[in-house]
Amino acid sequence: MAVAIITGASRGLGRALATALAERGWDLVLDARSAQPLEEVAAALRRRGRKVSALPGDVTDGGHRAELIAASWELGGLDLLVNNAGVLGAAPLVPLENHPLNDFRAALEVNVVAPLGLLQEALPLLREAPAGAVINLSSDAASEAYRTWGGYGATKAALDQVSAVLAVEEPGLRVWAVDPGGMRTDMLAAAEPDEDLSGVPDPEDVVPVFLRLLDQRPASGRYAAPSLLESR
Repeated sequence: MAVAIITGASRGLGRALATALAERGWDLVLDARSAQPLEEVAAALRRRGRKVSALPGDVTDGGHRAELIAASWELGGLDLLVNNAGVLGAAPLVPLENHPLNDFRAALEVNVVAPLGLLQEALPLLREAPAGAVINLSSDAASEAYRTWGGYGATKAALDQVSAVLAVEEPGLRVWAVDPGGMRTDMLAAAEPDEDLSGVPDPEDVVPVFLRLLDQRPASGRYAAPSLLESR
């Protein structure tokens, strides 16, 4: 059976993607900071007959990242790593003039340093997989200049570059940086509390993009979910 690690899997896109992969027969290693919501997700997926390791912790902790890799190895290896966990930095978002530097440093640790650290741990297993793949969650804020999104966008731009270079260095893998577009999540609500999210897609509406990548295995690169959904 194929095995995936998904960080930030207790809610939002991480939970939706974990559910979709479980329905396809994948076994999973799931991470989130809060233990109870994570275990609730894992328990629901185990009832579908899947093997699921739920490991609450902080992805900025090297010991925790090592535990995720060890759990994957125990399930049989690693076919897919999804670096989905992320933080805004400042919430609600603020202009760069007012962005607390400590919050920016914290966002860099979660959004850039931790994914790279997990990748370094995961590469030996991914190289052994028949079709090893990495999905790094990007954002349109990484490539567009939106007011107040500068700090978060800068971290995602850095992760895009990590993805691009990794794709060159690891030609045997698929490395996809995926901009999911706007989604109705707790993070977006925290970023812009006054925004009307009624017309924004749910994470479940975006999951088909990720499944399409896994099915068709296009070249490594950066992909935007809205354009991929339109081209189906």
